[in-house]
Amino acid sequence: MDMVTAPLLLLLLLAPLAAAQWQYCGNNGNYTPNSTYQANLRLLSSTLPNKAASNTTLFATATVGDIPDMVHALTLCRGDTSAFACEDCVATAFQDAQQLCPYSKDASVYYDICMLRFSNQNFLATTVNGNTTLILENYQNLTTSVDYFKLFLFTLLNGTAQSATKSSRRFITSQLDISSFPTLYCLMQCTPDLTIEDCGACFWEALQYTLNYIDRKRGGRILGTRCTVRYEIYPFFQDPILHITNLAPDVPAIDNTTTTPRVEPDTKLPRSQPPAAAMPSPDVQTTIKEQHGRNGSKRPLWIIAVVAPLLSILMCFICFVVWMRRRRKGKVNLNDQAATNRPEEDALVWRLEEKSSEFTLFDFSEILNATHNFSKGNLLGQGGFGPVYKGRLPDEMEIAVKRLASHSGQGFTEFKNEVELIAKLQHNNLVKLLGCCIQGEEKVLVYEYLPNKSLDFFIFDENKTTLVDWEKRRVIIEGIAQGLLYLHKHSRLRIIHRDLKASNILLDQEMNPKISDFGLAKIFSSNDTQGSTKRVVGTYGYMSPEYASEGIYSIKSDVFSFGVLLLEILSGKRNSGFHQYGDFLNLLGYSWQLWEGGKWLELLEVSIVKEIHTTEARRYINIALMCVQESADDRPTMSDVVAMLNSENVILPEPNHPAYFNLRVSKVHESASVVVPCSNNDVTITEEPDGR
Repeated sequence: MDMVTAPLLLLLLLAPLAAAQWQYCGNNGNYTPNSTYQANLRLLSSTLPNKAASNTTLFATATVGDIPDMVHALTLCRGDTSAFACEDCVATAFQDAQQLCPYSKDASVYYDICMLRFSNQNFLATTVNGNTTLILENYQNLTTSVDYFKLFLFTLLNGTAQSATKSSRRFITSQLDISSFPTLYCLMQCTPDLTIEDCGACFWEALQYTLNYIDRKRGGRILGTRCTVRYEIYPFFQDPILHITNLAPDVPAIDNTTTTPRVEPDTKLPRSQPPAAAMPSPDVQTTIKEQHGRNGSKRPLWIIAVVAPLLSILMCFICFVVWMRRRRKGKVNLNDQAATNRPEEDALVWRLEEKSSEFTLFDFSEILNATHNFSKGNLLGQGGFGPVYKGRLPDEMEIAVKRLASHSGQGFTEFKNEVELIAKLQHNNLVKLLGCCIQGEEKVLVYEYLPNKSLDFFIFDENKTTLVDWEKRRVIIEGIAQGLLYLHKHSRLRIIHRDLKASNILLDQEMNPKISDFGLAKIFSSNDTQGSTKRVVGTYGYMSPEYASEGIYSIKSDVFSFGVLLLEILSGKRNSGFHQYGDFLNLLGYSWQLWEGGKWLELLEVSIVKEIHTTEARRYINIALMCVQESADDRPTMSDVVAMLNSENVILPEPNHPAYFNLRVSKVHESASVVVPCSNNDVTITEEPDGR
């Protein structure tokens, strides 16, 4: 494409790792509500996301309808994105495009992991980005020489483009390492239907735009329908595919006659950026020249005399550091951890700023005021990754504040998981996340305040168990089941909670249950049935046997946890902990013994025995034992569970024996004699205390 006739570009300020969306609304006219064009657009939105996700290249095009209501569409997901994330992103893109460009017949939207364009004009026949190109730049400069930076950037982009065009998926990630200069990371991708020549031409145009308009910037992107380019001074992908080590001899002449883009401030700017890069020293310039072909010159021998002792000192220092770290085994270097997480934290903030207005990013000063500086009087309890406090906002709204413990090694991962997950979920039986705070080392989640605390507070305390009669318990059981069913089937994400337990069931004013604590949850594709992990996390007594021993989790893992929880609600007893049930170490074995002996009524908590009908009690215990069967294949789904809970006339099948049912107390020594299955997985287990 001739740079003189380049289209009008939109130049935006961009902060690194921003996951915000960008849109370009065309000027090809508008459609009217309930028109044929809108119907065709809806049809595309129902088919194109799955079409792209089903393609190994994560790319799809489609045309629907007849002129003048014909709609052409193209979507492309980033090459390192999962099919599930791709489908979700494209589906969201259709919704956002129609909101950001209302009734526009031509719209383009861009995200970190996908892009979408639809139009009434047949742009599918073209091989260039055209007038939908967006140029985004980080407004902070690198303090280095213009010539050297252009050489570095050209080397990075040119080498990456050559490899990307030869890739079957037209996608590649790369990095360029230059001594005493920040490592540069790059991602380039064009639509896989382009020929090598057309893809290369698109990249060359994007390269010229980059060198013209993103001069010495710490990061930037070229976003277009046919190809995209992004570079940063920090990694924004997993391990790069390509490592570039040889500098280009020079930078070819760049066409500067293109029309100057219109500059507009980006209202989506984040509030923090990574630290500025230092200017290369004269020594760096010497190093650069050496990489141009002067490596062959001999260095003075005295360098060896200097380097050898330094290496010896370095080896001693390394040995000392290793020894010190072993002495401090288990401790986390918070500064290093914070530095590692910082780009992810900033990215999380920027993504959340684009969520709906119902989600609030709080200042830490607001949290301090609301909780009276995290006073002991406001402490509600202790979660797996930090304490939970009661707070009150200036408008008198009561909140629950979960403060991430600074010593939690995996805490930020669970924090990020919980924020991004719950922000997308809406159900009466799931706790509502109001907002969060990310400021320095402080990570805080802000929830709706539920005055009745958690389920374990009532069912395991003999003094409070009478406050939850059978009717309340039945509503709680059915509410938990409905919440799990939503996670497994009815939300737009398939979610495995992995830590369902009594202390994670919160109760509102009317004692309605709300599932909380999604820090360990996993997102599944609709096509997936199970996953596995080497890091087993969860709570002792609630973990299914296949997960505890092999790290295999699925929706049936949550079903097992629900079954344990159902037995606990019915009996008022914990599955495991400091209690023994006759010869058994857990509630599962005790329940199974009573069931086989026809004495299942003895399992019920004393206060509800007279309130529940015998046949109803048997049905609920039967369902619970079906959920905790040892084999995951034998367990019902939550759809089955909800149906069985709501149907009194269905004849339920007899359950097989539960997991862990044969763990007994040795009569010889009156001590636990248990064989626990072993695996190579790392196991993190939480033990539930007696009460809160």
